[in-house]
Amino acid sequence: MNSQTAIKQFNEINKLKGNMRLAAEKWPIRFQTLIATILSARSLDETTIKTCKILFSKYPDAKYLVKANISEVEKIIRPINFYKNKTKSIINCSKELIERYDGKVPLVYEKLIGLSGIGAKTANVFLSEQGKKTLAVDTHVYNISRYLEWSNSKKPEKVGEDLKKLFPKNYWKKINPTLVKFGKKYTSRKEKNSILDNIKNKK
Repeated sequence: MNSQTAIKQFNEINKLKGNMRLAAEKWPIRFQTLIATILSARSLDETTIKTCKILFSKYPDAKYLVKANISEVEKIIRPINFYKNKTKSIINCSKELIERYDGKVPLVYEKLIGLSGIGAKTANVFLSEQGKKTLAVDTHVYNISRYLEWSNSKKPEKVGEDLKKLFPKNYWKKINPTLVKFGKKYTSRKEKNSILDNIKNKK
């Protein structure tokens, strides 16, 4: 696979992707983007957005959430998968942000993954939403990248490395949201693969 072909294929996917809002998008402050991204893991974006609107109306930033009663937060985010563990994570994350960074969310990968509830994917999704040239690999990115032979690796972190070699830096932050929206729009595997086959075979 050469870079020119991969870019052409990506641009075709970009034309076909849905316009739905993802959980990490369109929040007014970094803290809310970060918390929404944490809560979105293995949960529907639609559910996460709706739940976060309620959560942030009561706890808009770290200094409010750190003082929250655990049972009250659990009640609010109950519609989200693993809400009990995520409640602990977002409250602990708020505490760490206040103690280490005066309540401000750092824009450094190594600092982010040192916070509660934040792994590589969450950190990279957050950073890309902040305009940083980074690339998050989730299930959609992993599957589509392998299907189109952008990467043949079975390890998500290696898929990410392959994509960074294949695509120019100005594409990195676009890859995750574009492929996720495409994957969410075409939920039928048969339909999705048919479209990807057409893209793959297009000259």
